Amino acid sequence: MIGAVGIGLAGGLLAGLLGVGGGVLFVPGLVIFLSLTQHQAEATSLLAIIPVAIVGTYRQHRYGNVRRGDALTLGLLSLAGAAGGVALANALSGTVLRDAFAALTVLIAARLLHRSREV
Repeated sequence: MIGAVGIGLAGGLLAGLLGVGGGVLFVPGLVIFLSLTQHQAEATSLLAIIPVAIVGTYRQHRYGNVRRGDALTLGLLSLAGAAGGVALANALSGTVLRDAFAALTVLIAARLLHRSREV
């Protein structure tokens, strides 16, 4: 239970601070500390992100940072993408899914590092 609390707080803090999905921390945390499979961790993360997104959006909206039209477009298109992603994830083994998640995380980190050095 302590691991879940720590994962939740860290993911929520990261999501609110940087605007990134808490899943970047949720998924590895659930696999490493709570021994969930990759499929279980990703599915659990998707559900856990809903309240994080609601609170973050509410707070950012109060600062005037939410563009509703863009958010609606992204949200609606993401529904189709999520359904396709779930179907694909369930067709892959846990090992392939874990490796793909790790590769994506490394690519994002490399891109962020590169962009931070441009400034």
